[in-house]
Amino acid sequence: MKYDIVVIGGGIVGLATALKIKEQKPAIKLALIDKEKKIATHQTGHNSGVIHSGIYYKPGSLKANNCIRGYQMLLEFCDNNDIPYELCGKVIVATNQNEVPQLDKIYERGGQNGLKNLKRISEAELKEHEPHVNGIDGIFVPQTGIIDYKSVAETYAKLIEDYDGKIYSGQKVVDIISQAGETHVVTDQSTFQTRLVVNCAGLYSDKIASLTSQKLNLKIIPFRGEYYEIKAERQYLVKNLIYPVPDPNFPFLGVHFTRMIQGGVEAGPNAVLAFQREGYTKSDINLKELAETLSWPGFQKVAMKYWKTGVGEMYRSFSKSAFTKALQKLIPEIQEDDLLAAEAGVRAQACDRKGGLIDDFLILEENEAINVCNAPSPAATSSLSIGQTVSELALKRFGS
Repeated sequence: MKYDIVVIGGGIVGLATALKIKEQKPAIKLALIDKEKKIATHQTGHNSGVIHSGIYYKPGSLKANNCIRGYQMLLEFCDNNDIPYELCGKVIVATNQNEVPQLDKIYERGGQNGLKNLKRISEAELKEHEPHVNGIDGIFVPQTGIIDYKSVAETYAKLIEDYDGKIYSGQKVVDIISQAGETHVVTDQSTFQTRLVVNCAGLYSDKIASLTSQKLNLKIIPFRGEYYEIKAERQYLVKNLIYPVPDPNFPFLGVHFTRMIQGGVEAGPNAVLAFQREGYTKSDINLKELAETLSWPGFQKVAMKYWKTGVGEMYRSFSKSAFTKALQKLIPEIQEDDLLAAEAGVRAQACDRKGGLIDDFLILEENEAINVCNAPSPAATSSLSIGQTVSELALKRFGS
């Protein structure tokens, strides 16, 4: 099977990249390969469904640029394809005076990133937005919304096929062999000959990248995010989305409350080390993958640096009462009995050898491949912009 470009990974970023390539150059022969029988099975399928505004990200970073551009592209795409979404806004809440300086920085960063109509809100104004919230200061972010990203991904896939792109599911890549200017992508079922590989393999992006690069200096560390759903009769406690002031030293936003587009309200996530890359439950353990994580020098340094935070996250994972206590910081009325266990997700977080949790999106180019090596949140919101960025890198190689 001969193709100009083979995209590996059927999550929202891989699909968006394939779509943008076909939109810009319909004649190009493109195949997308995914190891699962259905697209959007992992990070996309377990996404909490938030349309992110871009308020948190360092101005000029790939996250900031792609989130801001991707936000507009996503809304336009949904409008054109009748995909429901709602821009309900969110509040970021400072619960004590120590958090106010960081809240100030977030507000300033939002302005630097071009967000309009951000509003600093007082304790009284917080209550107008979220009557049951506990806070002394806050920001209202009107751009934030809710959506079903699986529906978005499925629409991307349909359009790829409308452009005569090929999607091959249930094929796991086991090797990539390059010789004499040709690259062969070998799966457990067949072999694809191609001029260029685009790696969007998410939780396995480093594994795929290592097949095309001898100098890869990072490893994907899987962090499970566990959620609870608020039982129906107590969902009135949350009107829309409520976020804490995040720890600036940790690449996670902290437990928060999210109203879902399909109905219901989720609370979470925490961030605990998953014992396998697709470890959605505490009992999911792959000893080989766990050993790879624990032996990575970068992870060892992260564990030493954040051990207190890690212990707290793990304790909350096993203690519903501790998880509830963390949620009560934002909504004191929430009770343990109000929470029902919900589906977890796993975040692919790239970590370098020196112990840096890579905060920005990371795209690495090789002679025969483009590797998207770090695309955590807000990658779903940013997907069309990331896809545009990667497609332009790819098509340069084809004289476009």
